[in-house]
Amino acid sequence: MERIFFGLGAILAGIAVGLGAFGAHALRGTLSPEDLVTFETGVRYQMYHALALLGVAWAVGRWDTVLLEWAGWLFLLGTLVFSGSLYILVLTGQRWLGAVTPLGGLAFILAWVLLASAVLRG
Repeated sequence: MERIFFGLGAILAGIAVGLGAFGAHALRGTLSPEDLVTFETGVRYQMYHALALLGVAWAVGRWDTVLLEWAGWLFLLGTLVFSGSLYILVLTGQRWLGAVTPLGGLAFILAWVLLASAVLRG
C-alpha cells in the first residue's frame, strides 16, 4: 500500500501542476473570473490531497493499520469527486455538479479523521 499511495500521490500532484498551468495560461482568457477561481480551487485541493497521499504512504510504512488504507482511498475518492466535479463544472457549464462537490469534501474530512485516528492509536 505504501508504494500505491505514494505513486497515486505523485501522479495526482503532477496532474495538478499541469492543470494549474492549463488554467493559468489556456483558460485565463476564456473563463469568467469566478469560473477561474473555481478551477483554481479544484487544483489547490487536488495538490493538498496529493501531498496527503504521500503522507499516508509514509504513515503506512510506520503503522500498518486498515484505518490508514481507508484514509488513503478516501483522499483519492475525495480528490476525484471534489476537484473532478469542479473541473467538469467549469469546463462544461454543468452547474448541477456543484451539488456533488460537497461529497468530495466529506470524503476529505473523513480521510483526515481516519488519518489522525490511525496515527494517534499508533
